[in-house]
Amino acid sequence: MPKESGRKVVATNRKARHEYTILDTWEAGLVLMGTEVKSLREGHIALGDGFCQFSGGELWLEAVNIPEYTQGSWTNHPSKRRRKLLLHREELAKIEQKVNEAGLTVVPLQVYFNDGRAKVEIALARGKRDYDKRQALREAQDKREALREMRARNRRR
Repeated sequence: MPKESGRKVVATNRKARHEYTILDTWEAGLVLMGTEVKSLREGHIALGDGFCQFSGGELWLEAVNIPEYTQGSWTNHPSKRRRKLLLHREELAKIEQKVNEAGLTVVPLQVYFNDGRAKVEIALARGKRDYDKRQALREAQDKREALREMRARNRRR
C-alpha cells in the first residue's frame, strides 16, 4: 500500500481566530488510540471548545470531541478524553513560561494529517475584547465590499 503524502486538513477552529488574537503557532503531534485515528480519517472531530492545558510539565489537549468510530467494538475510545500533545522540551518550556507570565492561553487551530501522521496546529493566543471583534468584522466586511466593487468595475470594461 502506498504511503500517504502531503497535508490533509481534517478540521479548522474558525471560532478561535474570531475569539483570540493569535501571537505564535506550533505544530504538535497527538497521542491517539487506533479508533480515534480511524474516526479522524472519516473527518469526525469538534474543535470548537478545545483548549490546551499544562499538567505535570506536559501539554494536554482538552474538551475536543472525537466521536466513537462507528465500526469499532469494545476497543472504542471515550469521545472527550484528554489527549497528550507531543512537542520538544524547549518548545514546551517556552510556551509554559509565556502562558504563566503574560496571562495568555493555548488553543488548537487545526487538526490535519501530515504524511499520514495526525498533527494539531496550536497557537499562543490572547483573548479579544468585544470592540476588537466588532472592528475585525467591520474590516472584513469593508474588504469584501471593496473587492465586490472592483469586480463590478472590471466587468463594465
